[in-house]
Parts: sequence; structure tokens; C-alpha cells
Amino acid sequence: MGAQIREYRQRIRAVSSTKKITRAMELMAASRVVKAQQAVRESSPYARALTRAVSAVATFSNEDHPLTSEKEDVKRAAVVIVTSDRGLAGAYSSSAIKESERLIASLRDEGKEVVPYLLGRKAIAFYKFRHREFAAEWSGASERPSFETAREVGERLVADFTTPTEEGGIDEVHIVFTRFVSMVTQEPEVIRLLPLEVVEGEEAPAPDDLLPLYTFEPGAEKVLDALLPKYVNARLFNCMLQAAASELAARQRAMKSATDNAEELIKKYTRLANQARQAEITQEISEIVGGASALAESK
Repeated sequence: MGAQIREYRQRIRAVSSTKKITRAMELMAASRVVKAQQAVRESSPYARALTRAVSAVATFSNEDHPLTSEKEDVKRAAVVIVTSDRGLAGAYSSSAIKESERLIASLRDEGKEVVPYLLGRKAIAFYKFRHREFAAEWSGASERPSFETAREVGERLVADFTTPTEEGGIDEVHIVFTRFVSMVTQEPEVIRLLPLEVVEGEEAPAPDDLLPLYTFEPGAEKVLDALLPKYVNARLFNCMLQAAASELAARQRAMKSATDNAEELIKKYTRLANQARQAEITQEISEIVGGASALAESK
């Protein structure tokens, strides 16, 4: 009986230590997610404004720019998968990977060859464990994305996109990330980054509407050449910031659940230890009473 009580007490100490860790991680995620949300709010207007600017140039000019023109025969499609570097974030990374698997299956059904680009150690580990090939990998900054990483990824994607398909280039780029909706809801999402889908979310003008006049200096092609790399980098950075906020929110929720489970386990083991202690005391009393009765009878 004493061994059983010692075992329960050891389990209580172990669970209490785990609870301290999960509670600390919960508080750290809660403090960081506020900054991550602020970064998303600050970067989103710039990304939307750049998208509108590029859309305006592509819509109101006659330039046939490679980054805005649909290719007739799409053979190779790039899929950028954004996951976390660390675990303990619930189903955050697995949800993004599942969404990417659905996208990849859909693209392959269309007869396209898929080329993955991986951001985050979870996606890298997923592909390496299954011995799957991928074009490039980046890791180490999933919680705090840097614009330098986004620029590096963007430059690689633009370079591969402008390379002919016969020489190993790609014809379109999709990105899979987790959009931050609220502290409770984070949704995996797929967007097509390249070629640009012109004028997002705007209704077609009526026949009698006056359309705005645009003049591009020094020329529409040079304006597109200058805007499109900025557009790609800004959209990528915004997606990475959304994913970082989603990761921190998911980690806070997962650690809160782990802390609650640890408290329940501590209550359970404390109750079992008390029951074992009471049973031991009852047994000791019974032995004392039995011994006293035996002595009384022997006299």
C-alpha cells in the first residue's frame, strides 16, 4: 500500500512539472500572438495596395507581361507550403499539410507536375520522412518571419517562374498557408500567387461607366517590372505573418488544453493517493484492534 502511495505522489510531481512547462508556453504564446496580430494588420494594407496597383497596370495596359499572362499549356506548378518549425501547436501544421496534399492531388489530376517549396521544419520533416522530392526549403523563422526570408523565397520563385519549363522552370505558383481569423479560428487557405489573378474582388464596370485613365511612366512594362517583385515579396510576407499568428494562437490553445488536462490528472492522482492512504490507515487500525483482541483473549 505504501508503494502505491509513493507511485501516486511521483506521478503528481511529474504532472505538476509538466503543467508548469505548458503554462509557461501558453503565456509566452499569448504574449507573442498580440504582436503577431499587429504585424498582420500593419502588412495587410500594403499587400492589398500593391495587388491593386499591379492589377491596375495589368488591366489598363496592353502589355503582355510574363508574370500577369496565363500560359496556355501549364505543365509544372509550384506549391509553397508554410508550416511551423516547432510542434506543440495542435493540428496547425498537419492541417496545412493536408490542404497542400489536396491541392497537389487536384493539380496532378489536371495533368500538371507539382514542384513543392517548403517553409518550416514540419513540412521539411514530412517530405524527408517519406523520401519525397522538393525544390527548396527554408526554416528557422516560423514564429517571427523576416522580410529577408520572404524576399529570398520571392526571388527564387520569380526566377523559376521566368525560366522556361524545358529548362526546369515553373508555369504557376500556389501558396498554402493558415489564415488567422481569430484566436479560436485559423483556416488553411490556398491562393494563386503567379500569374497574378487580375483585380481581386471587384465587380465588372457597367457599359455606361467612365473608366479611369492611366498613364504609366516611363512605360507599363517597366512599371510592371518594378512592381511585380515587390508584389510577390509583400504577398509572401503577409502570408508568413498570417501563418505565424495562426501558429501562436494554435499553440496557446493547445497549451491551455494541456494545462487543463494536467490539472485534472493532478486531482485524479491526489484523490487516488488519499483513498490509498485512508485504506492504509483503516488497515492499520484493523490490525491494532485485531492485535488488542488477540491479547485480551490470550489473558
